[in-house]
Amino acid sequence: MEIIKTVRMGLLHDFYGPLLTPKQRRCIQLYYEADLSLAETAEKFGSSRQAVYDLLKRTEKLLEEYESKLGLLQKYEEREKRYADLLSLVKGNPLEKEVRALVAELERIETGDI
Repeated sequence: MEIIKTVRMGLLHDFYGPLLTPKQRRCIQLYYEADLSLAETAEKFGSSRQAVYDLLKRTEKLLEEYESKLGLLQKYEEREKRYADLLSLVKGNPLEKEVRALVAELERIETGDI
């Protein structure tokens, strides 16, 4: 499994997981986050490897469809880049500490950790 796809599916799951059924969420969690094989995931579900493969592919497609319509991951990645650009601009500046604090506050607001 390629690492880029694994990371992407994990992020898509973070953003759109609540829109999935419990079975779809569990399948993504086991396969991508717990790094179980199709056979191991099938064993957890008590089903065939093919059934898990089909569920996984349908769920991946659904997550990508959500992203194409809502674009939450793309917006998140763009904000993260802007934050990094901003922090590099103020490096060594007398306002660096204040800007870092503001960026940290914005990230907490985004994640709901306020």
